[in-house]
Amino acid sequence: MTAPSTADVTGADLAASLERLADAEPLVQSLTNTVTINDVANVVLHWNALPVMADTPGDAGEMAELASALVLNIGQVPDQRVEAMVEAGRTANDRGIPVVLDPVGVGSTPTRESVAERLLSELEFAVVKGNYGEVSALAGVEAEVKGVESVGEYDEIEDAARVLADSTGATVVASGVEDVVADTDGVVRISAGHEMLGAVVGTGCMLGGTIGAFCGALEDTHVAALYATLAFGIAGEHAADLEYEGPGSYRTNFRDAVAGLSPEVAAGLALEDRIVPIE
Repeated sequence: MTAPSTADVTGADLAASLERLADAEPLVQSLTNTVTINDVANVVLHWNALPVMADTPGDAGEMAELASALVLNIGQVPDQRVEAMVEAGRTANDRGIPVVLDPVGVGSTPTRESVAERLLSELEFAVVKGNYGEVSALAGVEAEVKGVESVGEYDEIEDAARVLADSTGATVVASGVEDVVADTDGVVRISAGHEMLGAVVGTGCMLGGTIGAFCGALEDTHVAALYATLAFGIAGEHAADLEYEGPGSYRTNFRDAVAGLSPEVAAGLALEDRIVPIE
């Protein structure tokens, strides 16, 4: 699949990526935090990928020998898990499978910054996915991260994402009201999603798992990051179309919406102008 460079992505394009994902059934290994591990595993499964959460030294590297993609989430950073991340990441790099970094809460504590710096210095990443604050912090520009939440104003998030893409060589996904996706060739904004996604703990982690699933199935990891982010946002919109009473029932709806976003459903979507290049 070729990278969409203009606002001409169609439902058929997204459908083709979902068909490829269902055919490939990629094994997605995630070393993630215990707060959202179940949600991440289920969302990966609902995208028709296979989740595995092997996160201890020894087992992590051995599982990475089998995986199609690897997701490293630093929502919690006990020493043993960090060592497992490095071990699994080295195996993934040696095998040439894509590695996704989700730098949860980076910018809020020196410890998380140190962990992220170590991972970025020792491993090669296909995609770095964070909220506006996390991406800005890694790019070295002013950021305000409270706990794991981005709370500042980020009028120049496109520039920060581009700086981080240039310094890491990875595709950078900055998630927010609108999502920004950057690589060394350019930056786009993706308009998809719903405000209720922000009312559910762990949707950022679930987006990281989603990107891992698409990266495990599509050859071009930049395209995979674009379609994964678009599909995730559309599922968030479809979840809001279902009846819900609050964040709890919306969370359930979201899982159903991910499972229900089949190639056939995607093919009927009007997606023009959802992806807009930034000059």
